[in-house]
Amino acid sequence: MVRFMPMLVKDRIADDESEMICPHRKSGVTEVDVFLIGVPKAGTTWLSNVLDQHPEVGLSEPKEPNFVASHKGTFERDEVEPDWPKYVDFFPRGGLKMDASVHTFSCPVAPRRIQSNFPDARFILCLREPVSRTVSHWNMILSTGEDQENNRDWRNFEEAWLDESLRADSLYGTSMTNWLEHFDIERFSIIDSSRMRSEPMVVLRELEGFLGIEEWNYDLNMDRHANAASSNRKKTAVGTMVMFCFSLIPNFVKSPIVKFLQRRDWNIYRLPILSSEEEYVPLSDEHYSACGGELCEEISLFGSLTGFDHTDWESQIRSRVGSVSENRGE
Repeated sequence: MVRFMPMLVKDRIADDESEMICPHRKSGVTEVDVFLIGVPKAGTTWLSNVLDQHPEVGLSEPKEPNFVASHKGTFERDEVEPDWPKYVDFFPRGGLKMDASVHTFSCPVAPRRIQSNFPDARFILCLREPVSRTVSHWNMILSTGEDQENNRDWRNFEEAWLDESLRADSLYGTSMTNWLEHFDIERFSIIDSSRMRSEPMVVLRELEGFLGIEEWNYDLNMDRHANAASSNRKKTAVGTMVMFCFSLIPNFVKSPIVKFLQRRDWNIYRLPILSSEEEYVPLSDEHYSACGGELCEEISLFGSLTGFDHTDWESQIRSRVGSVSENRGE
């Protein structure tokens, strides 16, 4: 489901008034128009790459600069105030500048920072039934070995669920409460990620209206640019070395190479010498039992705040949790 809101018209205010509201702009910070805040494993990779085809949209490079939020990824946290003038380096193209850093939604300081610097921003919020999202995210981390790299052990899902690093992105109601303290609900277009697969063009037409851009003929190949948990692989020592060396290349040199590979859906890190495939744990009733009760409360809160229809999600979660209780004779 998309909660569609009309295009927002930016207020034209005097330069001195603008500087009082957004003091960092005086220092040369770029204006960012759209934040695709989503959550991990909810289709944001596909959506950002499709919208990036539109000539009126300029996606950040990389897709997730992780600049604004204190949440720099699943595990990394950095409370230091960003060096705002450097933000412009992530937006080499014209059009509506769009930052697609998905961990922004769960970050407690991101709404305040964005409101202070970009009060006219709009937000595309991609969400997914939260238990399946959490398990997919968990599988991705296990596949890449990122938990071990950060001195965690997530092999047991119930123990991993107790880690804030996994929980944060699934607490939709708690996160939305924070955002609505800084922005009106009309600034958000909320998408159930399942619709991007069942009716992608309908979703894109609604987003074009929300962003105030012309209709475009997109390449909708659903298999390209996907970020499925089962496709993530653990890097070998050689792969880690290659990634480190690649990170040292200046962005203006690296960007054309990345774009070339993305257009052809080539991921060099899938080569056996660079990475190895890990076992994917399928979604089960036990996963729903571990976190379903809490997440039902979260999506109920989210629905009351936004008007988003969460009944299908809640019905699915409660049914799966009930199956576990029946099997245990509870």
